[in-house]
Amino acid sequence: MRVGESNWAGNHTYGADAVATPRTVAEVQAAVAAATRVKALGSRHCFNDIADSPGGLLLDLRALDAGVEIGDGTVTVGGSARYGDFAQQVHAAGYALPNLASLPHITVAGSVATGTHGSGRRQPGLAAAVSGLELVTADGELRTFTRADAEFPGLVVGLGAAGVVTRLTLDVVPAFDVRQDVFDGLPWDAVDRHFDEVEDAGYSVSLFTNWANDTIDQVWVKSRVDDFAERAGLFGAVPADGPRHPAHAAGIPAGNCTPQLGVPGPWHERLPHFALAFTPSVGDELQSEYFVPYGAAAAAVRAVREIRDLVAPLLLVSEIRAIAGDELWLSPCQGGDRVALHFTWQPRQPEVEAVLPVLEERLAPFGARPHWGKLFHGVPGNYPRLAEFRALAERLDPQGKFRNPFLNRTVFAG
Repeated sequence: MRVGESNWAGNHTYGADAVATPRTVAEVQAAVAAATRVKALGSRHCFNDIADSPGGLLLDLRALDAGVEIGDGTVTVGGSARYGDFAQQVHAAGYALPNLASLPHITVAGSVATGTHGSGRRQPGLAAAVSGLELVTADGELRTFTRADAEFPGLVVGLGAAGVVTRLTLDVVPAFDVRQDVFDGLPWDAVDRHFDEVEDAGYSVSLFTNWANDTIDQVWVKSRVDDFAERAGLFGAVPADGPRHPAHAAGIPAGNCTPQLGVPGPWHERLPHFALAFTPSVGDELQSEYFVPYGAAAAAVRAVREIRDLVAPLLLVSEIRAIAGDELWLSPCQGGDRVALHFTWQPRQPEVEAVLPVLEERLAPFGARPHWGKLFHGVPGNYPRLAEFRALAERLDPQGKFRNPFLNRTVFAG
C-alpha cells in the first residue's frame, strides 16, 4: 500500500494492498475481473471505511475519462467527475442540475452512492436526478441500467456493493439564477412554531447552530431570482451585516464561501455553500448526519438540544435542512421527506465516537437514519427494501468481491 493513502479528513487510512489508477473503462473492467477484493475511490470525502478494501485493491478513478455529454434534458458524465468540474458546461448549454451539495468538490458516483443530498424542502437528493448508470460488475462486464429496469432503484444509492459505476446520466432543468441571503439570530421557538414557513422562505434553506446559543446562529436562504420576495427579517432573525461562514460563531472567515448579501449568480455558484477553488467546509474536521421524517423535525431538534452540553463542546458547527423524499431503496430519504441534522465535529474522534451512541439514542424514536458516508455508531436505520438490496448485490456479486467490513456490519449483518 502506498504511504499516506487516507481519506479527505485523514481519520481513516485505507487497508488495501494496492491502488490502481485506470484511465479507461476497459482498464477498470480488467482490474475488477482480476481482483478478489476491490472497491472504487472517488473524492475520498467519506469519513468512515465505506470505500476501503482491506487486503484487496482500490481503484482510484480520478484519471478515468470524465467526458461530458449534454443532451435534451440530460447530462452524462464519468463517475469520477466532480460536480464543480462540469456544472459550468451544463450552465453554458442552458441547463442546471436541480440540486447541488454543500461541496462542489465531491464526485458524482460517490455522492450518489452514499445518498448525499443538498437541501430544499421540495428538492430531493442528488441521487434522484440519476436516470441511467453504467456499472462494471464482479465478472468485469460493463452493464447499463436505466429507470426502466426493476433493479434500478436499488443500484443508484448502491454503497459500492454491486460494482464500480463508471458513467451516470442525470436529469437537468432549464438554467436559473440564485441569490443567497443570510439572517442572524433565529429564535429556537421558530422551529416549533414556523418550521414550514422557514423552509419555504427560499429554494434551499439551511439553519446553522452550535446548539448551545440562545438562538440559531444563522439561516441561509438560497432563492431563485425569478421567485424571490424581499423580506426585512425572518421570524425574529435579522439580515446579516456581512458575509458569513457556516461556522461564523467559531470565528472562521467567509472567504471560501459562495457569494451572499443577495448578489445574484448562476445556480452552480450559489447552491453550494463553498466555492470550488477553496478548501471546503472547515477543512480539519469530522462529520456525522442523521435524517428524521420531516414531521418529526421540531421534536428531533428538541431532543438534541437536551444534550447540548455533550454535543456543543465537540462541534465546529451543525446544520439543519430539509430534503424531499424519494423511492431509491437505500436512500436516507426513501419513503418520504426528511430533515437532516448535520454535525461538523472538531477532529477529536475518540470523544466524538463516545457521544454518537447518546446522540443516536435520542434520535432513535424518530427512526433516524445516518448518512452512509459519515461517522455513526449503530445500525443504519429501517430500510423496507433492504432484503431486496441484499439479494440484488448477491446476484451481481456472488463471491462478495465488493464486500468490505463496512458493508458486512451494516447492510449484510444479521
